[in-house]
Amino acid sequence: MYLGRTGALATLSRRHPGHPFASIMPYGLDGEGRPLLLISSMAMHTQNLQADPRASLLVAQPGVTGDPLAAGRVTLMGEARPVPAGEAATVRATYLASHETAAYWADFGDFAFWRLDVADVYFVGGFAAMGWVDAAEYRAARPDPLADAAAGVLEHMNRDHPDALLAYARCFAGVEAEEATMAAVDRLGFKLRLRQGRRRWSVRIPFPREVTSAPATREVLIEMLCQARGVDTSEPPA
Repeated sequence: MYLGRTGALATLSRRHPGHPFASIMPYGLDGEGRPLLLISSMAMHTQNLQADPRASLLVAQPGVTGDPLAAGRVTLMGEARPVPAGEAATVRATYLASHETAAYWADFGDFAFWRLDVADVYFVGGFAAMGWVDAAEYRAARPDPLADAAAGVLEHMNRDHPDALLAYARCFAGVEAEEATMAAVDRLGFKLRLRQGRRRWSVRIPFPREVTSAPATREVLIEMLCQARGVDTSEPPA
């Protein structure tokens, strides 16, 4: 949610009662992870919410170029309501920090800020990795310290060190693969997408210790590759 900017909003149709109605929806996040929406009263999704506030917002892992079903995504379920006037200025600043161009229409008379109060969360981390997340735990969670650096780490490792990724899979997951791609990284470890012939699967490899910065991530990846040198002689990542 922290890394994303746009999701798919599902509301309940007024025109066809009981049917879901999906819309592309830019969003911001407040301090509790509640999505902030800037929507027009003329929009069909707004009219749906005015009749029934129940909604879901689906957000997919940004930047994924491979199989979308192997990537992470999350669905937030809850009720969306207009932001009270006393909170509008704070919400406006928070939203525009993520969507600067929206400042042009944010003050139009038909636009207003809404907020999705999260009642439940369903997370999918890829194939065979899914489950419900308690709403209170979601609200208390904070962005991973590597969230802003993760894209750079992934790009560097996939572009410059494919042999190292194969070594990690061999040494720390005990599997042989023809191809490995680092699909995600966080403070506790990383996820590899692997291919061997026609078979494709994913493995999660934990770091030996928690890391909280890009330099610390580089350091621990070098240590892990040195440990794996018994099965691979690739140079450590630079």
